[in-house]
Amino acid sequence: MVTSVDSDVLKALADPLRMQIIALLSREALCTTHLVEETGAKQTNLSNHLKILREAGLVDTEPCGRFTYYSLRPEALTGLAAEFAALASAARMTAEANFKRSC
Repeated sequence: MVTSVDSDVLKALADPLRMQIIALLSREALCTTHLVEETGAKQTNLSNHLKILREAGLVDTEPCGRFTYYSLRPEALTGLAAEFAALASAARMTAEANFKRSC
């Protein structure tokens, strides 16, 4: 049974720009230059957001000459989805059984 969802991952995903980055990286690996073009955000701002996504375990990096490419770690999202699915399943079973703790 799932007791909690990783709060660092949830905090990382709570920001609209980081969610936009996640959506872009779900389609292809991109460098910061590409992400600046796609999002319109400043490079320093993007770098800070990418650091948060890396630290949360959602994004991997790959050096390529002068550039660093970022890619989404699908297993991180799969794990998060599984945690939420387990919570939803438990809630569904509780609702169907009409379980209430007595006061």
